[in-house]
Amino acid sequence: MNKDLTVGKPSQVLWQFCLPMFGSIIFQQLYNIADSLVAGKFIGENALAAVGNSYEITLIFIAFAFGCNIGCSVIVSRYFGAKEYDDMKTSVYTALIGSAVLCAVLMVFGLLGCRSLLELINTPAEILADSALYLDIYVLGLPFMFFYNIATGIFSALGDSKTPFYFLAVSSLSNIGVDILFVAGFQMGVAGVAWATFLCQGVSCILAMVVVFRRMKAIPAQRKTVWFSWGMLGKIAVVAIPSILQQSFISVGNIILQSVINTFGASVIAGYSAAVKLNNMVITSFTTLGNGISNYTSQNMGAGKMDRVKAGFGAGRNLVWLICVPIVILYFFFGRTLLLLFMNDPQGPAVATGMLFLRILAPFYFVVSLKLVTDGILRGCGLMGRFMVATFSDLILRVGMAIVLSATALGSTGIWLSWPIGWCIGTVLSLVFYVTAIRKALAEPVAQAEAQGLEAEPVAQAEFAAQAEMETL
Repeated sequence: MNKDLTVGKPSQVLWQFCLPMFGSIIFQQLYNIADSLVAGKFIGENALAAVGNSYEITLIFIAFAFGCNIGCSVIVSRYFGAKEYDDMKTSVYTALIGSAVLCAVLMVFGLLGCRSLLELINTPAEILADSALYLDIYVLGLPFMFFYNIATGIFSALGDSKTPFYFLAVSSLSNIGVDILFVAGFQMGVAGVAWATFLCQGVSCILAMVVVFRRMKAIPAQRKTVWFSWGMLGKIAVVAIPSILQQSFISVGNIILQSVINTFGASVIAGYSAAVKLNNMVITSFTTLGNGISNYTSQNMGAGKMDRVKAGFGAGRNLVWLICVPIVILYFFFGRTLLLLFMNDPQGPAVATGMLFLRILAPFYFVVSLKLVTDGILRGCGLMGRFMVATFSDLILRVGMAIVLSATALGSTGIWLSWPIGWCIGTVLSLVFYVTAIRKALAEPVAQAEAQGLEAEPVAQAEFAAQAEMETL
């Protein structure tokens, strides 16, 4: 069901829209958690390390799909908020075509280069073959992952966060069952884990795309639909490319961190692989909530309702902090129980590594969640330059500190300490940009229109904000 995010009490609208998105991303993360859980429990510690080691490379592909999702979602929601349905349909079909081409290029890169990349990051010999096998199968499923992400972006842009939740709930739970069947029943090893994800994600993608095309057909149009527009692709790219760069740089940073972690041996790799899955579930969830805030911001920008954009910041902050409370308590005090879902030895070095990682990072979820809410508003307003500066500062500091601190007596503990350092500095930058740039960018389009005696056009407002962003950097 499509929903207009430009009407109703901002806090209530945002909570109703974002909470199903939060549930969706939890189920999305179950894909990767299920892979590691089944690999660790039914195959062994090396299999857990292999899947975890491969995961850092899969994040590169996810970064591109995520960027396409955001680019499509922000532009579609802008036109939907402005009720310009013809342009909205063109943006949907253009995003699908552009993403298909990008996906094909990435598949070629993945099939030819992933093994070399595994060797480059110091993957231990005992897990290299399984890591490469997992990645090869994963790359074959990239079209499913790409188009599913585009579909969820379209649903979110139309104010519908429940449909993706239903798809993910069913497919993620199915993935756990198929994982166990292929690994424990058919004895397929790491390949069974990868093929289970391939099949379940494929079914989700096909069903989601069927619903997308039905939604597009049901929306009234005043003229014949244009299926592809270079101009529209450019508008999508303005939002998508910075998001892709952001996620890609994060992925590259994580790969560098993985190469440092790999020097500490398979037990540390296994402990980190389990703990980072739990951490990534939280961070990805907050990132998704930030995306929801971007959609809310973009729809209201499109409708010219600037006061609602400002109200969205407080509502988003309250939402993520409320979610943080049980997560921080669970990870800090009951981390061992969660880690033992992936491992069999409760006293081994892998569990000790994972527990230390979670206890260092968990209290700082309040900090990073605030950053991701702020980033969502920056992105929804088209202020991508400032968004990227805050993100890259966090990443560069985190990677640099990890390399430096791991070379000291702290060892691998130094790597875990680098996360909160980067988060704190990145959050301060994001808040500064919100207080200064956002208020100015939201006020200038209206002031300019009033000076000319004209009503500011909805989409032009957002484009003006993006132009002002480029001029001030």
